[in-house]
Amino acid sequence: MGGAAWSALTDLVLPRTCAGCGLPGPSLCRRCAALLARPHLATPRRFPEGFPPTVAAGAYDGAVRPAVLAFKERGRAELARPLGTALALAVAAVLAAVPGPPRQVLLVPVPSSAAALRERGRDHVRELAGRAVRELRAAGLPAAEARLLRRRGRVRDSAELSAGQRRANLAGTFALAPGAGAVEGRLVLVDDVVTSGATLTEAGSVLAALAGPGGPPVLAAVVAATPRQRRTGSADRLSGPRRSD
Repeated sequence: MGGAAWSALTDLVLPRTCAGCGLPGPSLCRRCAALLARPHLATPRRFPEGFPPTVAAGAYDGAVRPAVLAFKERGRAELARPLGTALALAVAAVLAAVPGPPRQVLLVPVPSSAAALRERGRDHVRELAGRAVRELRAAGLPAAEARLLRRRGRVRDSAELSAGQRRANLAGTFALAPGAGAVEGRLVLVDDVVTSGATLTEAGSVLAALAGPGGPPVLAAVVAATPRQRRTGSADRLSGPRRSD
């Protein structure tokens, strides 16, 4: 059975609801999707030294949070399209701050841990990156995905760690992928969510070696960024526990 037919059959048996607000309808309704069309600079509470310039498509709050978690942790793979479109918007926004004409743009997904890949059975960040590349190409931007990073070693779950502890926990976690060498074009790290900035900072410091001395800085783009003062209440009850790679 083809993917479209399977999706249609699934809709008959399990009617779709919006992953953000829970109302019947598309996987992400217009109102919730609009929350991911607000590109802004990500501002972690305490900027780690070396944190790359990062744009988020929306705030990791309200209806956005359960939507991201539904895609990441609960198998709602169809959300790759709207969330990938949001990621493409964030990439375009961070590139707009760079002077000069557009050139090759390489989206570098932050690699998930081996444990997370086993648990989810998929690489959700690569799915987002692939969708974002298609959206950017459709808009006329020469974009491609580049798997330039790999993870090494094991790290603790960082959900309950402070910003400083997260950075120490991730030290030495990332390395250049085998065969990665000097690249032409703009490097943009991509991930689903930025919280403390520790992951993007650590990954960006490794990736910067490919740009060479005096090369353009590594940029970053994410679907959503945790706001400085996050609201509590109904959103937390809807989204459940937070899990971090």
